Amino acid sequence: MSTDLKKEGKYKYFEAGEGTPIIILHGLMGGLSNFDGVAEYFPAHGYKVVIPELPIYTQSILKTNVKAFAKYVKDFITYKGFDRVILLGNSLGGHIALYHTKMYPEKMLGLIITGSSGLYESAMGDSYPRRGDRDYIKKKAEEVFYDPKIATPEIIEEVYTMANDRIKLIKTLTIAKSAIRHNMAKDLPKMHVPTCIIWGKDDKVTPPDVAVEFDKLLPNSSLYWIDKCGHAAMMEHPDEFNQLMHDWLRTHHF
Repeated sequence: MSTDLKKEGKYKYFEAGEGTPIIILHGLMGGLSNFDGVAEYFPAHGYKVVIPELPIYTQSILKTNVKAFAKYVKDFITYKGFDRVILLGNSLGGHIALYHTKMYPEKMLGLIITGSSGLYESAMGDSYPRRGDRDYIKKKAEEVFYDPKIATPEIIEEVYTMANDRIKLIKTLTIAKSAIRHNMAKDLPKMHVPTCIIWGKDDKVTPPDVAVEFDKLLPNSSLYWIDKCGHAAMMEHPDEFNQLMHDWLRTHHF
């Protein structure tokens, strides 16, 4: 997918299909390719799928936080000329989507979160990547999934490279602190945007209790579970994820 990115001004993004815009927000360690299944499925069903590359490692330290990323997403939506959108976010991307929903509800049709941070303080990892320790990074990458084989050598190498880049490591820690600071528990009851919560029953990063709490606090949410599934449901079970998401979208006539 990365070869198909459009570059316009400060934005780099993937785009496919026509129809209701679904904007996808990737996580801290997650590339755009994590959503290949979604990007292949929904353009054929009347949706425009747009995946911007978030400036996680390219903005100044002062703008390396959840609120600034939410503003970046809002600016991107305005740049694209979309009236209202559906936001889909995984992990940190879910947190950014939630914060965007809090700040700019008028831009939101619906919200879909999976393995999202925003409630659970250890969601960014209870132990941060250690430089130079490939076995530790391999173990951490495998823990993201129910099936450790999904943590391919390419994924492990990507995380290893990030952990050994001093600037990226500092920014990762900055984002992790920002995620803890921007806890959404008090905001969620005031957020009435229709929300779909899709969660892996075996998520070790944001455990199932977190999904239950999101569902309890959000006034207009629906919670769906995927068995034998870790932190990245759209990667581990793309067909089931797409089906749950599509059924929810149809229920709301989006």
